[in-house]
Amino acid sequence: MTEQRPREITDVETLRAFAHPLRLRILNAVGLYGPLTATEVAERVDESPANCSWHLRQLAKYGFVAEAGGGTGRQRPWRMVTDGHRWGDGDESPELARAGDAAARVLLDLEYRKLWDWMAARRQEPAEWRDAGFFNQFIGWYTAEELAGLRDELRALFARHLDRLEDPTARPPGSRPVRLMAWGVPEVER
Repeated sequence: MTEQRPREITDVETLRAFAHPLRLRILNAVGLYGPLTATEVAERVDESPANCSWHLRQLAKYGFVAEAGGGTGRQRPWRMVTDGHRWGDGDESPELARAGDAAARVLLDLEYRKLWDWMAARRQEPAEWRDAGFFNQFIGWYTAEELAGLRDELRALFARHLDRLEDPTARPPGSRPVRLMAWGVPEVER
């Protein structure tokens, strides 16, 4: 089991680098199927290799991907840096808050699309996968401390198999990428 220690992102440029929709798709491809070259990424995200190469270098500049070793130019493979990311501690500058909101919006847009993709395709999946997939909804009463504790428990649970993202040999036979998403937000009175 790999313990995830999220990187605290505290600068606007890093968040802006992350908040780009194509870069998030590139991160998704490299995380799920990497290490990948720019050419292989381009095939997965339906963009040009030159464009993907440029975006991969930008992602590397801000610490989201790293060279995996071997190859040169567009033929060098890239791997995802799986340290997790956090931003938005509530005391950030207005500019950082806007960048953080934009990053969260792009990330959530991708996750919603993937949820709807699953909902549309799930009936064609083998029964074991169709029945294993889920989403839950729940409303409960928590203190701020309890909610923070729940957040930490979920992070630890999600990170339990983080090594499988970096090391394909750690993936058990029959496994496939599974998207995990959870949130716990206080009700906002309007």
